Amino acid sequence: MKRFLPDKIRNVCFAGHSDTGKTTLTSALLYAAGTVNRFLRVEDGNTITDFDEEEIQRRISIYLSLAWLEYKDKKINILDTPGFSMFISETIPGIKCSDTVGILVNGVQGIEIQTDKVFKISSNFNVPVFFIINKLDKENSDPFKVLEQLKHKYGNKVIPLSLPIGKEADFKGVVNLMDLKSYITENQNPKAKIENIPENLKEISEKTREELIEKVAEGDDQLMQTFFDKGSLTEEEFLKGLKKSFLNRDIFPVFFTSAASMVGLEPLLQFTTEIAPSPDMRKWEGKNPLSKEPLSFESKETAPASAYVFKTISDIFAGKITIFKAISGTIKSDETYFNSTRGVQERFGSINTIQGKQLSPISEIYAGDIAAVTKLKETKTFDTLCDKTNQILYDPINIGEPSISFAIEPKSKGDEDKISNALQKIMEEEPIVKSSRDPQTKELVISGAGQLHVEIIANKLKNKYGVSVNLKLPKVPYKETIVKSAQANYRHKKQTGGHGQFAECMIQIDPAPRGSGYEFIDKIFGGAISQNFRPSVDKGIQDAASKGILAGFPVVDFKVTLLDGKEHPVDSSDMAFKIAGSMAFKEAAKKAGVTILEPIYNVEIYTPEEFMGDIMGDLNGRRGRVLGMDMEGDLRIIKAQVPLAEMLTYSSDLRSKTQGRASFTMEFAFYEEVPKHLQEKIIAQHKKEKEEEEE
Repeated sequence: MKRFLPDKIRNVCFAGHSDTGKTTLTSALLYAAGTVNRFLRVEDGNTITDFDEEEIQRRISIYLSLAWLEYKDKKINILDTPGFSMFISETIPGIKCSDTVGILVNGVQGIEIQTDKVFKISSNFNVPVFFIINKLDKENSDPFKVLEQLKHKYGNKVIPLSLPIGKEADFKGVVNLMDLKSYITENQNPKAKIENIPENLKEISEKTREELIEKVAEGDDQLMQTFFDKGSLTEEEFLKGLKKSFLNRDIFPVFFTSAASMVGLEPLLQFTTEIAPSPDMRKWEGKNPLSKEPLSFESKETAPASAYVFKTISDIFAGKITIFKAISGTIKSDETYFNSTRGVQERFGSINTIQGKQLSPISEIYAGDIAAVTKLKETKTFDTLCDKTNQILYDPINIGEPSISFAIEPKSKGDEDKISNALQKIMEEEPIVKSSRDPQTKELVISGAGQLHVEIIANKLKNKYGVSVNLKLPKVPYKETIVKSAQANYRHKKQTGGHGQFAECMIQIDPAPRGSGYEFIDKIFGGAISQNFRPSVDKGIQDAASKGILAGFPVVDFKVTLLDGKEHPVDSSDMAFKIAGSMAFKEAAKKAGVTILEPIYNVEIYTPEEFMGDIMGDLNGRRGRVLGMDMEGDLRIIKAQVPLAEMLTYSSDLRSKTQGRASFTMEFAFYEEVPKHLQEKIIAQHKKEKEEEEE
């Protein structure tokens, strides 16, 4: 199979809001380049990059996937990403590992919330960006209205490199401002007819081209001087300047397309091969894993080998598939590479090019290219692989934290081990997914990016791993604590045949600062209770505290002082003092008064201004306390503290309230007392559950 040197490679990520046509555009370009012999459609469930069963059924992209094509002796790797905000953790690595980002915008809807999100992520990674206004064959599409939106949002760096010919159902072609030719598409023919510019578009085409040349000249002092001296630039100067301006993010080109109708594709391909940067034009910063000093290798095939893993797929037949970008050097099949993230060696089998789910063996790839290797033992997503004698470490990508959790249990009791193994594989594929056993509630909890995401995971467990599960909102980990100080004396005395049981202890309990936990203080002087029995009193208290007083939740933030007690020379035992300690604690706690605590979370909500009123009102209804507000670009950030009990369904509620345009993060802050009227409900619910268990 053909191998491509770094200067012949282009890595392009298609990103943007949902329903902008990213997968359709990928499919159209593969067809236009002759990679596939027919136009594969999302509606038919046969596209190269939406191959997961859930994606086919739902007709949406859920995972980052890859395809590649060859055009004019260049290899274009396409990273097709999801558009739903809850799957942004799949989009972020796609942007990071590309060298160019094409942001698709719906020609009817214009700029949407995810448009700006992916633009900001691209800016954070300093990746050049161009816009594709797509779906221009649709009714009510308006290319120039959307172009003005982009200019208003991102400034005068936004400038078209093509112009539309026709509108809505009559959208049939584009003027390519790079070569000043028209590209007309008829009957979805992948090869457009190249014609002269229509008379009615000549003036605007020439004017826009002049604006483009002036903009390009601004990015280079020498070109600016040439522009002032001659009033224009030669074709060679223009293309060289355009390439530099795009690489430096001094210009954000705009293209007009209808991927479904195959319109506007060739100028896009021409731009990608001639103007978009090759990977050797961009530097990846790393560090020495031992000294932690900054380090980078040239993105050349002759440099020391290094690669960055950005995607893992668990395949029933192939096993674990590790997808990586070669950052430097040459990566070869049947070689051993060092995982500098984990400090282990990994033996490669065959490396493969990737066309959707199809892997094709290749002997080696060069810096900048993307490939996959199967059955690595230790390597995980966001790990670095390199030559052991020339080590480098690239930082993991921050993809955020999960926003919603569900308790999960297998429908069949014999499936506990299967569910654990399956979840482990899913977490390898999706680092955003977290799974753990709650030590307090004993529930197996799975966390994902949204309710739909968790439902998709549940479907995957069933369809891919054969484990049917029930999903339910997790129990809130309430806790109990005492209100004031109290004393209790308890005598445990039981006479049976042979030795009896005897133990007596006097304790005092006192409230402790929130978050301090539990403290046991021994203040017995002399031998009222033998030294070897006193730890048993402590164990009895801890055992009783773990089971709760009011509603079965653990008692926390208190200290116990052991004041006095008695023992019997024959009938006292560790068990007797454990029971005495437990009962003394229960009596003292009831005298002291017990209250229920709930976890409070710090919540940050990112929302367009138009939804501020609804969100603030909703937070008040959830017993939230708004702490303040900030701005980040066009978004408002609401900072609040809200009880976890009120946040269990917030992910889906916020999405429906804001049409998916708002997002939020939350992290644990502290515990505080539950209002009395709600405590009564919690206690009643606990009593009901206990009765049901006993039945």
